[in-house]
Amino acid sequence: MSPRSARARTARNERLVICIPIIHSQADMGAMAHSVRRVSAKKLGRDAWERNVNVIDEMWQGLRDTVEGWELPWDKVRLYQDGLPQCEREVEIVTTLAQAGSRNHQLLLSLMSRGAVLMGTESPDLLVEEYQLALEGLAAEDSDAAAPGTPEREARSRALLARRDRYIAARINESLRPGEIGLLFIGMLHAPERCLARDIRVSHPIRRPERPRREPR
Repeated sequence: MSPRSARARTARNERLVICIPIIHSQADMGAMAHSVRRVSAKKLGRDAWERNVNVIDEMWQGLRDTVEGWELPWDKVRLYQDGLPQCEREVEIVTTLAQAGSRNHQLLLSLMSRGAVLMGTESPDLLVEEYQLALEGLAAEDSDAAAPGTPEREARSRALLARRDRYIAARINESLRPGEIGLLFIGMLHAPERCLARDIRVSHPIRRPERPRREPR
């Protein structure tokens, strides 16, 4: 959907969500960044890990160039972010991660400077569950032994992802007003748009990026 089409929909008081597929970088991981870096380098090898970091960085630069080039009515845009809890510290969280090097959160700050409104997007309780599950996964991957309970952990992960998607969709349904545009920065495993209200138009103008691949060692 073109920016012109998006502006036309706001003029008709329609609700529009533009889904922007993202790949999380290590700078997005907060307290887990060091553990993620160590496990990733162990699995991929140092050289391949550094190449993957560069690929993700280039992807984010291209994404930023694209989104910042859209001529949207930014004062009618709400920003919804995968992993950003609905709380009273959204701007502080985004600013901290941007200062830590997150290209994702740097882009959010840039769009906020144009007038877009940052929205807490996810359930804090569900994000705590996700964090604990991620720690379990990192501990298992950091071990040389085969990790017991992996199928059970994967089932928990899928169920949690579905709950998070329903919460994200409900948050958008209740907060996006007629005539507004929601930019949803969302990881590739998510699909909250399936739970959005029927009157919300959904656009996917950006092709999903390919995940960096592990190279044979």
